[in-house]
Amino acid sequence: MLSKRFTLSHLLVAGVALLLLALAPANDARAKSLTFSIFFPPTHDQAVTAMDFAKEVGKRTEGRIDITPFPGGTLTKAPQVYDGVVTGITDLGNSCFAYTRGRFPVTAALDLPMGYPNGKVATAVADKFAKSIDAEELKDVKVLYVHAHGPGLLHTKKPVRTLEDLKGMKIRATGLSAKVVEALGAVPVAMPQGDTYEALQKGVVEGTFAPIETLKGWKQGEVVKYTTESYDIGYTTAMFVVMNRHQWNSLAEADQQIIEQVAAEYAVFHGETWDRADRDGKEFTLSLGNELIPLSAEESARWRQAVEPVINDYIANTPNGAEYVEQIRTLIAEASK
Repeated sequence: MLSKRFTLSHLLVAGVALLLLALAPANDARAKSLTFSIFFPPTHDQAVTAMDFAKEVGKRTEGRIDITPFPGGTLTKAPQVYDGVVTGITDLGNSCFAYTRGRFPVTAALDLPMGYPNGKVATAVADKFAKSIDAEELKDVKVLYVHAHGPGLLHTKKPVRTLEDLKGMKIRATGLSAKVVEALGAVPVAMPQGDTYEALQKGVVEGTFAPIETLKGWKQGEVVKYTTESYDIGYTTAMFVVMNRHQWNSLAEADQQIIEQVAAEYAVFHGETWDRADRDGKEFTLSLGNELIPLSAEESARWRQAVEPVINDYIANTPNGAEYVEQIRTLIAEASK
């Protein structure tokens, strides 16, 4: 006999709830489950922003797309992320174009020492450029968005105040920034950010070219003592978030539109995150007692002159190179307004 507290109507409600639970696995099974390889360590602000992007896609598609991030290069290491997406090892990937030198001759123009003022501008330029050029090198994936760090500066174990101080030093670099290092008279040593801390700690390299955020985000402020504020040759490193082409084509058009909208928003978030991280990196390195070394106007002009052949070489050896360089300069001017 039913009690006063447990009526027939309660049984009906309970029965409906049980029915919904029984149907839940079938609904979950219809969700598109995707993997997302991220080269940044899980606590890095850029990894957090990328993971937030994945969550937002799930939220706005009402669970139809479920993206599981794998930060820290746990699925594919930084240089293999792009090929991992192309071959289907992972469905989405986030890494740097520069980690596969020579593979992306057009987007490499973004990494030239163009004097990017900050991450917001660099990201706006990189995202618009990569999506507007229709380059053959990007046709095997779906480019969701591209972001880029603030100006790459020189961080070293001993002070560098002039070009003469830099001569012959072993400096970690990647992609076109390696040519910048060479043009400045130092010796470039190619490696991804994940290997840089140990290389600096063990003396394999004597410095690194990178945004100042790396001094906190990758803890490199613990193994360098000086930052040379070489803003006038500030380069960036363009970083992709791409998706396997087959997986992209398998999505409903409505979900594709949602993802593209979220991607456009998160490109901006990444740029803002880069600038916040640069401020944090500067505070962090100063808190360790490290020194910031400004360059005089005269010395900055010497550095600009030294790297100009890197830009000229790109123009001379890349089909339509002059057009790409001019386009990027125009985008920088527009985004800086």
